[in-house]
Amino acid sequence: MIVQEDHAVAGERPACAGAPVAEPLLSVKGVTLQYKTPEHLVTATYRVSFDVHRADRFVLLGPSGCGKSTLLKGVAGFVTPVEGSIELNGRAISRPGADRMMVFQEFDQLLPWKTVFQNVVFPMLVSGTCSRSEAKDRALAYIGKVNLLEFRDVYPHMLSGGMKQRVAIARAMAMEPDVLLMDEPFAALDALTRRRMQEELLQLWDDIRFTMLFVTHSIEEAIIIGSRILAMSPHPGQVRAELNTHDLGYSERDGAAFMALNRRIHDMLFSERTGGTGHDKPN
Repeated sequence: MIVQEDHAVAGERPACAGAPVAEPLLSVKGVTLQYKTPEHLVTATYRVSFDVHRADRFVLLGPSGCGKSTLLKGVAGFVTPVEGSIELNGRAISRPGADRMMVFQEFDQLLPWKTVFQNVVFPMLVSGTCSRSEAKDRALAYIGKVNLLEFRDVYPHMLSGGMKQRVAIARAMAMEPDVLLMDEPFAALDALTRRRMQEELLQLWDDIRFTMLFVTHSIEEAIIIGSRILAMSPHPGQVRAELNTHDLGYSERDGAAFMALNRRIHDMLFSERTGGTGHDKPN
């Protein structure tokens, strides 16, 4: 059962009465996702619905096994819903595409025989997204945005884990996708590097205002990174609540509102309470 939660919490912003509602960029409607193991057919998510608007930093948050990464793969086009639909720009997603670029958790997602510059430019050249000269210009621009220009001719084995993730982000952003998909991209980093990467990602968003769908199981990271959070229940993943967190970040980490929301989300995700039939959305 999905717990019915109120949404009058610190960090939420009600919409103005009568204000026009923009069409969502990404719409997930009643999506159930399944995958097979050698022994079982696993239902990863059950009738999950949410909308992502342009320039959202939308976070899928939940405990391990709640289907958030499977849901991200559904948006990427790697997994087809058995129920419901996933639409981008009003069109159903049926396969992977350059309008959705993924950044994974693993450090080894770069081509080891290519330099930083070659890794970033390669997808643009292969996909024909733009001309060779424009691809080179874009690659250099985004390598600069992740502060790695001086490492443009360096191979991945010479980079730290955080630097490899910066290259992966630059490679994805250089494709200029409609939505950037990030599957726990900082989970394998040490605490100091993780914090720095979070700060740099937010600065990059502030510069470009791209749309991001971000998966994490860290409540603190979700509040810091997200402008909106979809809290999901344990397996199979269902929606527990949708929360606005646009005005809470690093500078508010020690504040009462941040800590109260952190505790409330924790209780929501891990309490044994059941009941209710719906989930919350901001007004």
